[in-house]
Amino acid sequence: MTDNSEDHALLARIRAGDKAACAECIEQHSPEVYRLALRLMRNETEAEDVVQETFLSAFKGIDQFDGRANLRTWLYRIAYNTALMRHRRVEPEQVQVDEAADPDEGTVVPQSLFDWCCLPEPELDRAEVRAELERAIKAMPEKLRAVFVMRQMEELSTEATAEALGVSEEVVKTRLRRGRMWLRERLAGYFSLKPLAMDDLNYD
Repeated sequence: MTDNSEDHALLARIRAGDKAACAECIEQHSPEVYRLALRLMRNETEAEDVVQETFLSAFKGIDQFDGRANLRTWLYRIAYNTALMRHRRVEPEQVQVDEAADPDEGTVVPQSLFDWCCLPEPELDRAEVRAELERAIKAMPEKLRAVFVMRQMEELSTEATAEALGVSEEVVKTRLRRGRMWLRERLAGYFSLKPLAMDDLNYD
């Protein structure tokens, strides 16, 4: 990840119409944007389209970026919104089970869950296990998957994830907890591992 000074220098060049800066931005950030898009869309062609639309939207709206977040976080937000709009075009709007868990709706968050990342290293190294995890992550409800991918897999901070998704940090923490619990339920029969207490996990 680049620091803010490098981001600002690159942004200044893009705003000045430097095409080489645009190409540099794409080269630097397209792999991570594509990785995020693929996990959100679950389709390579759709993911490639999301990446293309993300950078087109970013360059067209570059003057609207105030630089408070880093460039990567801003691109993630555009990619997420682009993926969300594509989902809404092909899927009817539905109320997902995970939405009831947002803290502003007053729902109690479950106090016991399974942390998939605590699997023994030899288990995680097995291709079969990795494939099972990927299948489970792809099947997660959209809002849980977005938070899980950004926080757990892309290793964004809670603050950066909240900024990228346009939600509060509390919502990010809640959805991450529910995402992990969802994976526990999905993978319980496969791994047969005991759940961990919430106090043993760090979500900050």
